[in-house]
Amino acid sequence: MLALEFPGARRFVEAVDAAVRCDCAAEITGQLRDSLCRIMHDPEIRLPDCVFQSATDHYARRELYRSDQHGYSVIAMTWGPGQGTPIHDHSGMWCVEGVWHGAIEITPYELVEQRDGRYRFEPRGTMNAGPGSAGSLIPPHEYHMIRNPSRDKIAVSVHIYRGAMTSCSVFRPVGDGWCERDQRQLALDRTH
Repeated sequence: MLALEFPGARRFVEAVDAAVRCDCAAEITGQLRDSLCRIMHDPEIRLPDCVFQSATDHYARRELYRSDQHGYSVIAMTWGPGQGTPIHDHSGMWCVEGVWHGAIEITPYELVEQRDGRYRFEPRGTMNAGPGSAGSLIPPHEYHMIRNPSRDKIAVSVHIYRGAMTSCSVFRPVGDGWCERDQRQLALDRTH
């Protein structure tokens, strides 16, 4: 179901549909990364204007498409200057993320210890991704942070999830390198 009309939407959906027909998560995400890179360089495909409007107090999430047939969802995220996430997961779902506009900084984390309801993570490097680049997360390697490193420009990323991404676990630092997990419900922003 197309949630927002935009030029080239059908071409976008056809490319993603073809990629998700693969057999395993690694193959699907590999095909999706390649497809998303081609989509982002296709001048016939342009995201709706609303995804280039940031929210002042949070990064914006706007659903572009949800596949009734294959179950995946496509969300455009708009990151105002300096906006980002805490360490979080994707509720056990694979995801392919691409930078449509601006730059995004991604820090993947490895869960190295879990004890008494607390979690200890180690960063695994930080990547700076620019327009047209894409990456993937496959559980159990799904813990990460994302942020817009710019002080004055927005960034837009497109996220393709295995299913509807309506909640995730976020990890709040509590001292001595430990975090506690909170469940967060994820809302969609208005598209006017």
